[in-house]
Amino acid sequence: MIRGFFRLVGLLLLAGGFIFVVYDGARWVADQNLKFTRFGQFWNDIHQSSQQAFRAWVEAHVPWLWDSVVKVLLDQPVFAVMGVLGILLMILFRPSKPLIGYSRD
Repeated sequence: MIRGFFRLVGLLLLAGGFIFVVYDGARWVADQNLKFTRFGQFWNDIHQSSQQAFRAWVEAHVPWLWDSVVKVLLDQPVFAVMGVLGILLMILFRPSKPLIGYSRD
């Protein structure tokens, strides 16, 4: 049950990544300027106070993590972050292979 839920979340993240590929591509065709939507900008547009609260929490608990990992992640395109996270969830929670020659009674 939980495995199916996380696979569904992974599939939705993968679909969201595809939507942002199409969005950025359409913007590129319209403007003739290739500019990707950054993950930090997207998160800021969705809910700005949660991003600031997350930054305060990370800097309070693990200060080196903000500059070395989180800031780099926030500067990546949305489609890459969502796509990689979706693929990871799909791979981690894939169904187990059936055992050949054994019954599952």
